[in-house]
Formats: sequence, structure tokens, C-alpha cells
Amino acid sequence: MTLMLSRRFLIATGLAAVALPGAAFAMTADQARSLVDKLVADINTVISSGKSEAGMISDFEKILDRYSDVGAIARYALGPDARSANPDQMRRFTAAFRGYAARKYGRRFREFIGGKIEVRGTSPLPRGTAVQTMAILRGQSPFAVDFYVSDASGKVLFYNIIIEGIDMLLSERTEIGAMLDRRRGDINALISDLQSAS
Repeated sequence: MTLMLSRRFLIATGLAAVALPGAAFAMTADQARSLVDKLVADINTVISSGKSEAGMISDFEKILDRYSDVGAIARYALGPDARSANPDQMRRFTAAFRGYAARKYGRRFREFIGGKIEVRGTSPLPRGTAVQTMAILRGQSPFAVDFYVSDASGKVLFYNIIIEGIDMLLSERTEIGAMLDRRRGDINALISDLQSAS
């Protein structure tokens, strides 16, 4: 039990991290903002489309493919266990994680129906640029949604989202790690469960 708690603590604090690729530092703040401008435009189009939940989630999965470094996010979420996964497991885990993230965050963005997201500014990060946006919803106070953007993959892509102060990378790392612990470290079982998880 002590070992599991220590592992969870390290995962939650990022101290046992499988590091995201180091930033290439060639990207400019304007490039990061341009990516998020297009990303936000696509999100706003989806949330105003009137599509069914299934249709919107399908669109959000395409948005993830287009604008995010899904491979890096998936590796980070899997944590230290990514080192022991074979290439086929990582490929299948990444695909399962993509669908899981599209369903989970697609449903979160569905809450924005009737509202919009506005890009407000940028600030430097050790691993790229933070692009600050504001979610403006009907009947609610506006709140911050920040996208962390890097060109470490060779393309300008986002690798993290901070929604109302909640860090997607750390949250998913903790959640995926707990799921894997419940499956006694069986990555194949985790992949199977992620394919149907929301």
C-alpha cells in the first residue's frame, strides 16, 4: 500500500514523469496564438452546430488529431509504464486514449453550447507558450481555458489544457495511473477499458 501511495504521489506531482519532448524553441508566440485561434474557431463551430452528442464527439476527436500532440499526451498519461509498453501497446493505447479524451472533453465542451471561447493573450512557458482564452457561457461567469502549445513534435501543437485551473495532463496521469493499478499493471486490460470509458 505504501508503494502504491508513493507512486500515486509521484505521478500526481509529476516527479515520476515521462517527460514531454523538450521544446525546440523555434516557435513564436504568434504561431502559438495562430494555432489556438484556429482551434477555438473549430470548437466554436462544433458547439454551435446543433449536432447530436455522438456527432460532436466525433468532431472533437478530429480536432484533437488536427491540433494536439496526442502521442505526447498519451505517453505522459501512461507515466512510467510507458517505458515498459511495447510499440504495439503504445500504438493501441494512444488510439484508445484519443477516443477516451475526445468523449470526456467533448462532453465538457458541450457545456459551452450557446456560448463561445475567445482568445485573450499569450505568455511564455518553459515548454513553449501558454495561450489564454476565456469561455463565455450564458448564465455563468466567464472562466479561463488555457492551451499550452509547443513545437517539440516538429509541428506547432497543443499539449495541455488548463480548464478553470485544472491541469489536464496531471489529472489524466493520475486517473490513468489509478486505472492501471486497479488492473494490476495490465496495459492490455487498460486499453480495452479505455475504449469504452467516458
